[in-house]
Amino acid sequence: MNWKLILQLSLFGLAMAIATVFIIPSKIEPFFWLAIFALCAYVIARQAPDRYFLHGFSVSLVNCVWITAMHVTFFKAYLLHHPQEAAMIATMHSPRLMMLMAGPVIGIASGVVLGLFSIIASKIVRKK
Repeated sequence: MNWKLILQLSLFGLAMAIATVFIIPSKIEPFFWLAIFALCAYVIARQAPDRYFLHGFSVSLVNCVWITAMHVTFFKAYLLHHPQEAAMIATMHSPRLMMLMAGPVIGIASGVVLGLFSIIASKIVRKK
């Protein structure tokens, strides 16, 4: 496993975590993630020694830590810029706890997607 590569690629997750709190609305967020996943899969296919799925999965797990931490830390700013999400969690007893619980689930699901993207990219892209 190339942990340096995983941590470097997870910085896209940190950037998105900050951007989704203050700039990017939830309606267009999936398009940004699609571009990030494609880029990460390409880089993993080129630079990872093997275990492409595991590299992609690990990047998404680290991303989920960044994203959950930023969304919980800047909770009020996040809700201010995401009224649809604010309406969904308004009825919950502990919205921050809900974010903490949902973050890893989303991280695992996106990890499967990025892992599969990475496997597909490894079949297409030549190694460096």
